[in-house]
Amino acid sequence: MCHFFEVIFFLFLKKGDAVLTPRAVVLKHSSMTSVAAEKKGSWIVIYIGTRNGQLMKMVLEKELRSSCVTVLYRSDDDRMVFPRMQFDQVDHKHIYIALRNQIKRIAVTCSDLYKTLRDCRASQDPLCGWCVSTSMCSTSDECSNSSWISIPEDSFQKNLTTFHTGVNSTMPEISSLQPSLVSFQGRNNAVIKGKNLRLVKRIHFQGFMECAVTETKVLDGSSDTLLKFNIPKGNKGNAKVCVVTADGQCHSSATITYGSAATCTRLQPTVSWASGRRKIQVIGENLAYVETVHVASDAKTLISNKTFWFQTSSLSKYKENVPFSVSLRVGNLNVSCADKLIYHPDPEFTTFSYSNVEKDLLVTIQKTEDKLNISTEDINVQGWFKGNPHVCHIQEIKSTAVICKIFGGNKDVTSVDLLKVEVGEFKAELVKNTPVYIYILVALIILILIGSLVGVLIHRKSQRKMSERMNERLEVLECEIRSEIRQGFVDLQTENSDLIQNVGAIPFLDYKHFALKIFFPEGGPLANMMIKDISQVAVKIEVDEKCQVFSALIRDQTFLTCFVHALEEQKYFSIKDKCVVASLLTVALHGDLPYLTQLMEDLLQSLMDQPSNAQPKLLLRRTESIVEKLLTNWMSICLYGFLRESVGQPLFLLVSALTQQISKGPVDAVTEKALYTLNEDWLLWQAQDFNFSPLKLNVLFAVGTEGEVSESLEVNALTCDTIEQVKEKILQTFQRKFGFPYTQQQREIDIEYEKGGRYTPLEEVDGSSEVQGEVTMLNTLKHYQVPDGASIKVMTKKLHAPLSPQTSVKDDQNFSTKYFHLIDPDIDKDESNHPERKKLKLKEIYLTKLLSTKVAVHSFVENLFRSIWGMPNNKAPSAVKYFFDFLDAQAEKKKVTDPDVVHIWKTNSLPLRFWINILKNPNFVFSDLEKTPHLDACLSVIAQAFMDSFSLTDQQLGKHAPTNKLLYAKDIPQYKQEVKMYYKLVKDQPSVSSQEFKTFLQDESKKHESEFNESAALRELYKYMDRYFSEITEKLNQRDASSKLKEEMNRVKELFDDMKKSSWT
Repeated sequence: MCHFFEVIFFLFLKKGDAVLTPRAVVLKHSSMTSVAAEKKGSWIVIYIGTRNGQLMKMVLEKELRSSCVTVLYRSDDDRMVFPRMQFDQVDHKHIYIALRNQIKRIAVTCSDLYKTLRDCRASQDPLCGWCVSTSMCSTSDECSNSSWISIPEDSFQKNLTTFHTGVNSTMPEISSLQPSLVSFQGRNNAVIKGKNLRLVKRIHFQGFMECAVTETKVLDGSSDTLLKFNIPKGNKGNAKVCVVTADGQCHSSATITYGSAATCTRLQPTVSWASGRRKIQVIGENLAYVETVHVASDAKTLISNKTFWFQTSSLSKYKENVPFSVSLRVGNLNVSCADKLIYHPDPEFTTFSYSNVEKDLLVTIQKTEDKLNISTEDINVQGWFKGNPHVCHIQEIKSTAVICKIFGGNKDVTSVDLLKVEVGEFKAELVKNTPVYIYILVALIILILIGSLVGVLIHRKSQRKMSERMNERLEVLECEIRSEIRQGFVDLQTENSDLIQNVGAIPFLDYKHFALKIFFPEGGPLANMMIKDISQVAVKIEVDEKCQVFSALIRDQTFLTCFVHALEEQKYFSIKDKCVVASLLTVALHGDLPYLTQLMEDLLQSLMDQPSNAQPKLLLRRTESIVEKLLTNWMSICLYGFLRESVGQPLFLLVSALTQQISKGPVDAVTEKALYTLNEDWLLWQAQDFNFSPLKLNVLFAVGTEGEVSESLEVNALTCDTIEQVKEKILQTFQRKFGFPYTQQQREIDIEYEKGGRYTPLEEVDGSSEVQGEVTMLNTLKHYQVPDGASIKVMTKKLHAPLSPQTSVKDDQNFSTKYFHLIDPDIDKDESNHPERKKLKLKEIYLTKLLSTKVAVHSFVENLFRSIWGMPNNKAPSAVKYFFDFLDAQAEKKKVTDPDVVHIWKTNSLPLRFWINILKNPNFVFSDLEKTPHLDACLSVIAQAFMDSFSLTDQQLGKHAPTNKLLYAKDIPQYKQEVKMYYKLVKDQPSVSSQEFKTFLQDESKKHESEFNESAALRELYKYMDRYFSEITEKLNQRDASSKLKEEMNRVKELFDDMKKSSWT
């Protein structure tokens, strides 16, 4: 591509020119999108990409005269050549171009086309020359050890057709050419209208900037004003047309435009009845170029009236239920349609009935169910009364009935004697039925006799049948329980972990957002203030000065410890206030982590010395003081790198595996309870029917406005899945396969199911939803009868009108309607209300599902646990080693001889305070991760097992123990051994020197020195200082603080008070 800039400079610049002026205009083209050039000796070769998908080649000689344009590549459609083109660096005889979603490698030499020396030298291509030894036209590098004769260096000679347009009454003239817009594949049976056309022998076509002339014969020249011929193939763009007489001269001229190829993407509908004459719409692109439509060997005319369509022939030419190919004839090429046409038998109309509705007559025509998908445009109905016809306007078409209405403009129409139905070429006549009152009377007599007989039999056999029914119900219940237990056993023994093993790039939150979620879990405006925003207006200098003075004050450890102790001694200073102050201190001192660490150690020693901590095992168990929250924040800061490098991937894989395992089986869309879960409270055991089957759906994504779709994506679903659950699985499968989420969210898409050539919208609640009493059943794939391997299309949700019907449970924000998916909302009510919906269920039968879920995700749980208490490179994180040594030193200093106490201190400091928070809140670590209540419940079970691994007591579990304890009962002893070994290895590890750890803390501060708004934290801290100013002063007096420190404190107060006064003024 570097040659392009040299050519442009050569063409457009002159030394000393003040204004850039072109030396030569070599080409004018209205749709150029990209240009590349290279220099070959004294020649310049230019490659031009166009908006309609062509790559053209042009050669300039040293005098900047151009050769004829050669088209190297032409796309079938109108996709644009992208601006950047790249020569092949290995093989310079090719160039790479990009078109939409394709990259093409195009040969730039045409030496294979020339067989003689004369043709080779006349090609005007400096890349091609005559190789003497091989007697072939080739490139110079293909002709080694031989003479290579290039094209002559004299001026180009263009052979252009001369168009004689002068007025001559005896010469032929062109007044019009039809059609003037054709596909580049040409057109048959074109027509030229004009004068003196009997003299025409041939027709010439010459494209834009092309030297070659294409010639075609005259098909019918018998008329002096009309001439028929075939338009040959050509390159996209305009071409001149002239007519050639016997003397070889070309007269008059017209312009024809070559466009892209025609395509056929879909037929609608794809079925026809046997008699034919059904209107089939052809959907595609450039259909105006189509000459005829071919169904098998039968040619049909394509009719254009806003849409393109043709009418089918009768079945006599085809076979029933056999798909026939449909193709479009464009020039001498047949373009096949993606869909095929199938014939079914003619519709069968059996009887009709009518009723008076106000002044109109409503007619219902009964028909047998078929696969024709007849629309209101396909059928015409006439009702005859007293020999006069009346149009019956179609109102609705059902699978077994057609409803039409004869409007009451003519009051004489009170009934219908004869009905004529016309569907294409098929015609049917229906006569009014004979009065049925006689049949009704006979039927009533028979029913009375049968009823009497049945009553007698029921009376005699009621006791026996009741006993049989009870036995049958008991047998059915026994079989169901036996089947469920066996199925649970099979699931447990055959469960294999086929869950995701690799998720590609893990979406970690950046450090500042991770830290804020730890510091301020509740979020809100205070948390947002702590992040520096580059777009916010700079704070006034006076405020910065006050913050600087206050920042220097809190870096005095005597003041800051008195500040913390004074606040904590206040009666109404809540735990929430303590946590806020601790987090504000963390942000304010984040740039000086060594000092923050020293402060934390001081406060921890004071906490241990308090008389209220007479029970050392309870130390650090809860977050009830500023220093305990400070410890949580400090651990989060120091272990963030270890979290991302070692623990992040196992944690993300566990969350992904849990999500997949939950969706592997049925999930109730209303309560979110699932068959596969770790938490008993979320176990789906009340479902009335577990009869579900897996489905594989071929999902297509709409990628354009012209009906284009992507390649199919295979998605696993269940017949019991609701429509919203199917959408969720589609989006999850998309992200797992491609590593990034779909461009639209779940609430922004709709899905459709292709059936019989038509797309049926799938909605969770629609007019077809089943209603039982006050309960609305949610639509599932089984409701829509979606089969295995069905095609599902994903498209952007259409905007509904303000009064549009509800399509999803989530649209009912107030839960004004009861919904039924798998768990009946009235299951606790009297069974007699709706006995058909009730079925006895036992929760204990499904407890094995908890164990099978545990087996499925067990490897992920173990990988996560061992990544936490693992020792990468046989070395624990510096912060863990340093703090554990600090606790060991404090225990030795306080003469704590019970080793369990130190174990509990370490457990309360690290696993309980940090890792449990991460395990239960993975959304603190990863972006775009939705923590549903169900997922939170499962993570709580895993977090409980994690904490049990650090416990020193052995739990005695029985049959009444909670299932979350029983699930990991056999694994806990092994985990406990690993935890003890972990604590021992950390203790035996060489100590981290104070200087090394100080360097580590300084490095952590520098990494994030510009990410937090320390001024905002200082202003919020000052509010507490101002509120408890006298208490802090009193605490300083108790500590015998220096007068200078008190003066600094008063100075800070004066500066902030002055700021308040200035802001009011």
